[in-house]
Amino acid sequence: MKLELSEAVKELIQKARIVSFSCWETTHPAAIIPLFQAADDEGRYLTDEDLQQIQTLCPQTSEFIPVAQLLRDRSGEIVNEAREQVLITFPNITQAGGGLYPPERAEACWRDFWHFLRCITYGIAGQNTQYTSSAGLHYMNLLYQELQVPLDAMVVGLENIKIASLKQINFNQQAALAPYFDHLITQLKSFTKESKDG
Repeated sequence: MKLELSEAVKELIQKARIVSFSCWETTHPAAIIPLFQAADDEGRYLTDEDLQQIQTLCPQTSEFIPVAQLLRDRSGEIVNEAREQVLITFPNITQAGGGLYPPERAEACWRDFWHFLRCITYGIAGQNTQYTSSAGLHYMNLLYQELQVPLDAMVVGLENIKIASLKQINFNQQAALAPYFDHLITQLKSFTKESKDG
């Protein structure tokens, strides 16, 4: 079964760009912003070459560059761990009548987990927790409402992306890195509130 997307949904997908580097213009060298922007435009993680350039142009980021690299390289493992926790927490979610049925819906959800981690690694590499776009998040919220995405499961997934990621990182860095995850978790939790109020 192929999910047919309406024109409205296709339009929301185009607008639901959750990352923005506009507020970095006053805090980061102008030359590094296109590196982040190009990665986001292509829906990919920063490459080793990107990270090297960012570190050279903006030496204050060097502490967390290896972390962004590590999380990128272990993204599959981290997403799998988050997915397993969602399936444990919501055992019927992928069955008929569940929020992630049919399988295409579940695949889209796991893909979002991969992209959530990608966006978080941008913040980590740039050492700035403000890496999201309020407009993009607004459209993502509308998209999730339109597609009836199970937000409680998405929040559990994102919380477990944080848990799985922090396990990969030196204990003495975990407290400094937690806010990068918490920023996106807070944004996603606000979706739930808005959709209930709306």
